[in-house]
This record gives sequence, structure tokens and C-alpha cells, in this order.
Amino acid sequence: MFALACGQPETGPRGAPADGPAADGAAGVATEPGAGRATAPGRRLYVWAGDMDRAESDFLAVLDADPASAEYGRVVATVPVERRGTHPHHTEHRMPRDGILFANGFLPGVTFRFDLADPDAPRLAGAFEAADGYSWPHSYERLPNGNVLATFQGRGADNVDPGGLVEIDDQGAVVRSGGASDPAAPRALLRPYSLAIVPALDRVVVTSYDMGEDMGMRGGRRGRTHVVQVWRLSDLAVIATIDLPPLPGGGGDEQPGEPRVLSDGRTVLVSTFTCGLYRMTGLDGESPGAEPVHGFGGGGCAVPIVSGRFWVQSLPSARALVALDVSDPGAPVEVSRLELGARNFPHWLALDEGSGRIAIADRGDGEERVFLATLDPATGALALDERFRDPGSDRPGVSFERAEWPHGRTGSARPHGTVFGP
Repeated sequence: MFALACGQPETGPRGAPADGPAADGAAGVATEPGAGRATAPGRRLYVWAGDMDRAESDFLAVLDADPASAEYGRVVATVPVERRGTHPHHTEHRMPRDGILFANGFLPGVTFRFDLADPDAPRLAGAFEAADGYSWPHSYERLPNGNVLATFQGRGADNVDPGGLVEIDDQGAVVRSGGASDPAAPRALLRPYSLAIVPALDRVVVTSYDMGEDMGMRGGRRGRTHVVQVWRLSDLAVIATIDLPPLPGGGGDEQPGEPRVLSDGRTVLVSTFTCGLYRMTGLDGESPGAEPVHGFGGGGCAVPIVSGRFWVQSLPSARALVALDVSDPGAPVEVSRLELGARNFPHWLALDEGSGRIAIADRGDGEERVFLATLDPATGALALDERFRDPGSDRPGVSFERAEWPHGRTGSARPHGTVFGP
């Protein structure tokens, strides 16, 4: 298995706009109406974290992310979910308007719903598992109507493929669903992983990657994937299952991970965990495809963000973040690189659309930490925010290797899904 993919077990390191183009200067990824417009800077950073020794509950941590605050970087609150060893994984990438945040605990196949309407007094609003027969939820994006469209890796209690997409309201109720099965690709391993919604084109781009491949999970076929699917948004039907071609130098086509919509509201790029970057073509028709446009190099890539004309990619294997200018999405150009320490493995990235800051969940070699970085909107230059740190610390970042949290002395935790909020 590719060791540094987002789906790797938590055992330490080994070996888009809804209604059209975003306004000038606005962040480029949006799936909620108007979510791409400039907003106020985030004052809180929410981090979904797993108890490291799995002896106590996993939890959501709330960090002070207000640069004007005297307690910038302090852990304000935590919300234990009263379940341990859930493998906290993906959250939504942007704070929903009503403050109900979806987050998955992947190993038991649970979606937790957090009520963050009061950022300093967050609470667990509920949880659900299978939805309309689909199991092991993974990623969540908001539809223009405010509901969540979620990927589910499999079906039933045995987690067999193919999985599907399910539209879910904020109470966890199913609105509609569709299966990933494609008669034109009968041998494809279809494990819906992440998604990008393109309302302007009535499309959803869905990657396929098997989280359970190296996690000892039951059910279904196991193996490396190399396909991306294009769905019709209006009826959740599969239009095409596309085999990614290798990069010009070979490789890069396995383990499709994260699709993102660019600032025109119509262009989608897809990154793979094997460090390829692909542009989807023909999305407005019935015969879409994909073409390689960039290779990041190194042994592994993880979660990207898009801000304006820049694609920022986390490269755990290079201990770095890389910013590409994607003004021409067919020919991205690297403009900046931010290197972290030798023990760091930057993984999940979250964008603060109001300030352009980027949160970095680092799951390194004894370096369970959350950093903030800045992205120059004119040049794409990346820099570490040196002020965001634990009180009294001599180094930047907020450590998750601590004995005590607001909910008790539960020891170190591993950060993963992260999102800014008001």
C-alpha cells in the first residue's frame, strides 16, 4: 500500500463555487451558495483528533485562531464523543452556515454531527452510521440547498463495493442516494472517497480509493485504485468511470485522492496520493476524461486546498507544502515551497477563506502538531505563521502531545480533519 495516503491507519509515518465564478480575490473552492466570496477571518480552528493510545475518547478540539487575541493558539474547548479508537478522519472542509459540522470516525463507519453555533461551547449533536444501505462514510461537501453530499465506501455491514453517494440533511436523514456501479466498467474497484460538486455543470467528480485496504477491515475486494468517476448531480447517476493515464514519466495515476473546483466554478483538478495532478476534461458533456498536468515528485501526497489562482498541496514525503499557479490549469507552475522540519509530515490542509491562512494538521514522527501558514494572494508565497504557538513555547504550532485537555487528562492525540470557523 502507498504508505502516506490519507487512508493510512493512524500508526505513524511509514517509508469549489456553487453559482459560477468566484469574485476577484475570493478563495476558489466553494460548494455552498456564495461560499467563495470574501468572508471575515476565522476566529476559531476546529480540529478532529484521535486519542493516541486509544484508551480514552476521541474528540473535537477548539483552538483560538484570532490573530488579535492575547490567547492566540490556546486550546479553548474540547468535545469528547465518548467513543475511542474511531480513527478520526475527514471533516467538512468549510464551516457550514448553520454550524452543524460532519466528521467521520472511519473504523466503525460513524459520522458525528457537531453543533458549533456557540464556538466556545461546542456540543455533540448526534451520530449515524449506514445511510440508505451504504456504509463507511468518508467525505462531505455541502450542496447549494445546504444539505450534505457524502461519499460512502461500501454497502451493508460487510462493506462490499461498490459504494455510493448519499444526500443527507443536518439531522442525519437521507434525502436521496445513488450507487457507484457502472456497467461500462465492471472490473473497476469503486470505493467513493472524496468529491467535488460542480453545480454550474450539473456534475460531481468522485475519486475512488480504498481506505480499508491496509486497515484490516472486512468486506469487498481490496487493491489499488486508479479511477475517477463523473456523476450527474441532478439524479446522482454515474456518467463515466475514467482510468487515469500515467504521468509522462510514468506513475502518478494510482490512488486518486482529492478533487477540487477552481475559481471559475467549472474546472476540476484531481490530485492522487501517488503525486499526480489531473485536469478533468469534457465535464459539460457525456464523454468526460482526464489528462495529467503536473507531477509533484516524492513518495506521497495528501490533502490540498485552492485559494484564488493557487493550488496548495501537502507533500508529507517531502515534509513540505507546495503552491502551484493554476491560472492555466493545463500547465500549472510551482511558485512557492514551504519546508517544515525533518520530523514533520504535513497532511490535512484547511483554508481560512477570510484571511488566506492555511491550517496544517501534521502527523509526523512524534510531531502531532497543528501549524498555520500564510499564502500571499498576489504571488503564492507560503510562509509559516510564527505567532501561532502554544503559550510560552519556543517553536511555532500547537502541540497535540499534551497530558491534559479541557475534558481531562487523556494524553496525546493525533489531529486530522480541521476547519476554520467564526
